[in-house]
Parts: sequence; C-alpha cells; structure tokens
Amino acid sequence: MSFRGMPRARSFSRPSQRALISRETLNVDGLQVAVLRKNNRNMYLRIKPPYGAVEVTAPARMPEQTIVDFVRDRREWIDDALRKMAAARSRTFASVNVDPSVPSPSIAATETEVSAVRESAEASAAAGFTWNEQYVERARRSIEQQIPALLEKWTPIVGRSPSKITVRAMTSRWGSCTPKTSRIRLNLQLGLMDPKFLEYVLVHELTHLWEHGHGAAFQARMSDALPEWKELRRELNRCTIFEVPQMQR
Repeated sequence: MSFRGMPRARSFSRPSQRALISRETLNVDGLQVAVLRKNNRNMYLRIKPPYGAVEVTAPARMPEQTIVDFVRDRREWIDDALRKMAAARSRTFASVNVDPSVPSPSIAATETEVSAVRESAEASAAAGFTWNEQYVERARRSIEQQIPALLEKWTPIVGRSPSKITVRAMTSRWGSCTPKTSRIRLNLQLGLMDPKFLEYVLVHELTHLWEHGHGAAFQARMSDALPEWKELRRELNRCTIFEVPQMQR
C-alpha cells in the first residue's frame, strides 16, 4: 500500500547524508530545536512525525544566531506542520480502548456531551500514546481475531485469497503485499484502531493480488467490492503511524 499514514511536513531541502559531527538543542522562542551539525554547505529543516520534533541540519561552523534566524523565518510553516501532526494524532484512535484508564461518557449525558467527551478522550490517548508490550500483544491479538471472519467475507467478493498474512510494525505504510507469492502484510497498529480500517486495508491488499498498481483497473475493482473505499482511504490518510520501539515479543 503506497499511501502514508499521516500528512508529513515537507523538508525545505533534502537532508544531508554526511556523518554527524555533533548534536545540540536550541530553544528558539520557546520551540525546542535539535541541531545536527555536519560537514555540508546548507541548512535543512525537518518536522519529524508523529510528535513533531523539529530538527535542523547545519554546517559544522554555522553560527548559532544564523540557525536561530533560519528557524524564526520559517516559524509559521513549522507551527502549521505541528498543528497538522497534532490533529492527525488525535484522529488515529477511534475509541478509548487504547487506554483503559480513559473514562467513558456518562449514559445520562446528551449526545453533544458524549461526542465532546469522546473526542477529548481520544485526543488525550493519542497525544500521549506510547507503545509497550501490552499494546503490542493487544493489537496483534485483535487482528488475529478479526482476520478469519474478514477473509470469509471478502475473498469471495474480491476473488483472491492470500497465501499468508503476517502482522508487523511498519513505519510508513498500513499494509503491503507481494502479488507473486500472494503474501499480505498488515500494520500492527490497525489492531488498536477502528475495525473499518483493518477491513479496508485488507480489501486493498487483496485487490492488489489482481492489480499491481493503483490505476483505473485497480480503482474499478475496489469500487465494485467496497464502494466507500475512497472515503475510508481519506480517513486513514489523516491518521498517523506510531513507530513501535524495539522490544522483546
């Protein structure tokens, strides 16, 4: 699956691949900026997902004030990128099951109050979400429990079945497949999200067993099988992928 998990902020220039000489942190008008000094000629700015860490790559002998001015000149763009990332994080988890300590809305609350509490809870859970072994196991178990019914439903509709499905942590994709071997890979994080996204990604990858690209033939098959697939794609693309740290499983 070629689409990415969130709106990523663009870099002003291509980051340098030269060896790192030093790393420091600057406070620019209340903004924490990581400065990586390398033997390159230009400066580069990057906003790193999912939490919006601001990073500048600068020449080894670049004066600190020049770096500060560089960041200040681009502050409006930085703030806009940070807002987009924060919004993406808050949309990622469609229910409070990510964090069982988040209170559920009161039954007596009005519909508006329920919606407000739910949105607040989701934003709170996503904003501070950190993978741990419990979440990894919960996500994996959730996907494994859903897959049999989904395959029973969708393989007759799509007309293709996978030879194998694996669940793995991904950093930039929700799913992928190898048409030649009919193997499908699903992003572990889907197990903590609204089930409609897991279903959509599975149908997407099953369709790729017919069509390798995303051209007219692929889109026609998706529309026949899942008419609302474009809206689901837009919703999923507005979410973010939280990288899973290395841990024993």
